[in-house]
Amino acid sequence: MASSVSLYEVLGVPVSANGSEIKAAYRRLARTWHPDVVSVNQKEMSADRFMRIQAAYSTLSDPNQRADYDRNLRRWNRPFTTMEATATAVASYGFSSYGANRNWETDQCW
Repeated sequence: MASSVSLYEVLGVPVSANGSEIKAAYRRLARTWHPDVVSVNQKEMSADRFMRIQAAYSTLSDPNQRADYDRNLRRWNRPFTTMEATATAVASYGFSSYGANRNWETDQCW
């Protein structure tokens, strides 16, 4: 099931947020959703959520990638994207393997 969510919504920051606000939101969410800190029965759900948080931070913390993402949001002329479109957009920003073959454990080995 696809939900409408932008990378800004994933981090819970406004579009006008600066770099320090984005970093603070990422750190707060990482402390909450990192698979090493959640209970055993929530690990799979939190791993997926953490990967989305990490991908959103990676895109929004880089000024060039953020500018590209913002341009695409305006070009699509809608404030939100579906998760499939977000995954496609994230893949175009250097996360070509984002999705089916990734999990938080392999992401930690880079």
